[in-house]
Amino acid sequence: MARKIQPVEKCDCTVIHEETVNRVREKMPDEEILYDLAEIFKVFGDSTRIKILWALDEAEMCVCDIAVLLNMTQSAISHQLRVLKQANLVKSRKEGKVVYYSLVDEHVRQIFDQGLIHINE
Repeated sequence: MARKIQPVEKCDCTVIHEETVNRVREKMPDEEILYDLAEIFKVFGDSTRIKILWALDEAEMCVCDIAVLLNMTQSAISHQLRVLKQANLVKSRKEGKVVYYSLVDEHVRQIFDQGLIHINE
């Protein structure tokens, strides 16, 4: 979906609204928290990982199943699952020789759902 680039409007003056700036500064999270948040959003920035999250929102799945679903190699899926696991977005459990993956918790589903709601507005 191609979107038109809109010019950014800016003020024609140099007035600083100190009360507003100070109020927002007091509420702003620590730099480390904002960095971690940006890293989470980077993980969501890959369409393969989005497809995997979509699939895992529907059902717990193993690497083999996800690979067939997305028409990709197991190696490629394993790599993406490693990234998702390191970001604490998915978890795994072993049953015999099979490792099943699922979303780590309801928060991941909510982030995903909010993104879809925003896109569909």
